[in-house]
Amino acid sequence: MKYTRINEKHWDEWAGNNCVWTVPISHQEFIAAKNGEIDIYLTPLKPVPKNWYLPVKNKKVLGLASGGGQQCPVFVANGAEVTVFDISSKQLESDKFVAEREGYNISLIKGDMTHEFPFEDESFDLIVHPVSNSYIKDILHVWKECYRILKHGGQLLSGFANPTIYLYGKNKDEYKLSYRMPFDPLNDLSNNELKKLSDTDGVQFGHSFSEQLAGQVDAGFVLTGFYEDYHPINNEINFYDTYIGEVASYLTKYMPIYFVTKSLKN
Repeated sequence: MKYTRINEKHWDEWAGNNCVWTVPISHQEFIAAKNGEIDIYLTPLKPVPKNWYLPVKNKKVLGLASGGGQQCPVFVANGAEVTVFDISSKQLESDKFVAEREGYNISLIKGDMTHEFPFEDESFDLIVHPVSNSYIKDILHVWKECYRILKHGGQLLSGFANPTIYLYGKNKDEYKLSYRMPFDPLNDLSNNELKKLSDTDGVQFGHSFSEQLAGQVDAGFVLTGFYEDYHPINNEINFYDTYIGEVASYLTKYMPIYFVTKSLKN
């Protein structure tokens, strides 16, 4: 089975178990979003600065791997025309649920971002991309496709994981540096290790900072904003993040675990 199908299956299951990234916003939160009182999160703890994305009235926004009914309804509440592109049917159902409950239209497209995006050149003013490129091998393809479909002057907001969390194995109760960066489980793990990882966390890749940052620049973007975030110390998101979440929860005492960039297409 292709690794993206494994990840699709996991996100459908995690959505069914109400993991923190799959619970749609409430009606009260949607109303609050209309009044500018609700933040969006691309990483667990720190909200995206509102001046990074507001105002969005009449702007075309793409939620890239951003299903779940959390970020995208906030953009709709602020007057944007929103499209959600996600591999998980269950995550898209959450956005459909909010749209039907609140009575608005939204475009929902199921697809695999490892392929060419199903959009014309220069289609969007803003792309919002929560931490998710750890589930695909070639992120340079994603940066190129984002650049292609953004309008000139458009922006990409992207969260990503610190690759350090993928470098540790566990020996009894101790963490041990076991893998190299960038981490590619398809090549770096034995079949048994890969099956164990994919059964609990999905197939995840630890991308280097060159891939994450220089990759955006090489695609044509100009980086205009950056911040760091941490993982919950008690691993509150363990509904879907098991071993890797455990490592992240341990390492967050010593270093930031997530990063968010704002990038501009000139």
